Amino acid sequence: MLFKIGWAPVVIGALGVAGYIYQWSILLIVTLMVVVLVVGLVVAATDAREKELQRYSLKLRELAGYFCRRFAGGSSLSIFAIIDGLFNVDNPQLWDWARACDMSQRVFDSWCDSFISRVQSDVRTRRYTIYLRTYLNELWLMNNHYYEYVEQFGEIAEKVALPQETIDQYHRFTAEYNAFTQNFREHIVEMRKVARTEIEAPSVKSAKELSEVKPPPPAPEVKEKLPSPAEHKGYIM
Repeated sequence: MLFKIGWAPVVIGALGVAGYIYQWSILLIVTLMVVVLVVGLVVAATDAREKELQRYSLKLRELAGYFCRRFAGGSSLSIFAIIDGLFNVDNPQLWDWARACDMSQRVFDSWCDSFISRVQSDVRTRRYTIYLRTYLNELWLMNNHYYEYVEQFGEIAEKVALPQETIDQYHRFTAEYNAFTQNFREHIVEMRKVARTEIEAPSVKSAKELSEVKPPPPAPEVKEKLPSPAEHKGYIM
């Protein structure tokens, strides 16, 4: 601990004492002190940056784990689980799209599993901070790909009357997903202070709330036209 926070002043003091005892020139003593001071400042700055990277890497690992756990796999808050609710709608075209999304879910879940496995492996081998920028970019790509399904479902929900259960499930999803995207945007802003990245925080989009789908207007009531008196035909008894 002394080496990390106080070695430079100790060395500078020792140089001063040694210079006085051995009658070193003032120029030599000052030069050595300046060199030690500069090295100490560089080491302190490097140590502070390493601590910041460790803190940001921990935050990124938590965000990645939360995303894969809450919005992928068998989670009820996965957008793919919500898309499955379209099978309750009597629309064969929606069924085809939902089946295609089911196949995409398997690929996306495999991607999430691979991502988390690589993160955990690099954490154990202490290489995680080295690939911090790479993992940030990959999580950003995963979220953007995921958002495409969220956006497509929102467009469908604006046009098709969905079961209330599916709508409620989507509302719960948007509440948690939008909280995640807000945290992700804030983390990107913080990361740009210590790591070079081309990712902009506004590129992480939030899910849109569903507006109330208006029911189709009722068909106009057709009133039966009564015949006029002139049209009455028959015999008067």
